[in-house]
Amino acid sequence: MTDYLILFVSAFGAATILPFYSELTLVGMLYQGHSSLSVWWVASLGNTLGAALNWMLARYLLRYQERKWFPFKPVKLGRAQRWFQRWGKWSLLFAWLPIGGDALTFVAGLMRVQFGIFLVLTFIGKAARYAAVIFIYHY
Repeated sequence: MTDYLILFVSAFGAATILPFYSELTLVGMLYQGHSSLSVWWVASLGNTLGAALNWMLARYLLRYQERKWFPFKPVKLGRAQRWFQRWGKWSLLFAWLPIGGDALTFVAGLMRVQFGIFLVLTFIGKAARYAAVIFIYHY
């Protein structure tokens, strides 16, 4: 059970601005013989909930964007906003990308994307990424 908690926390952290890499934990658990389906579910859920934290923070932290500690630099935030304006809520399917993905989830909060839609689209993208990692591990 501890392994799954570690995976959940690393997946959650990886979806935020923290420097976590959940794929290493996921592959390690597969190597130890954990169920692919269980590992996929825990990682996908943790990563989606971490993205949800970004969405929630965006609703309240934008007023502090000029501060040094603000998590997204203006260039990265601007790039994510342009991407989001071009593709709309469907861009959340790409929230798993290592560059700009976290900013997309933050921008979705800024743009006040309905939370239910946000969760579904973000989960689909992040779950697909973990499924690809598991597929690659097995083959």
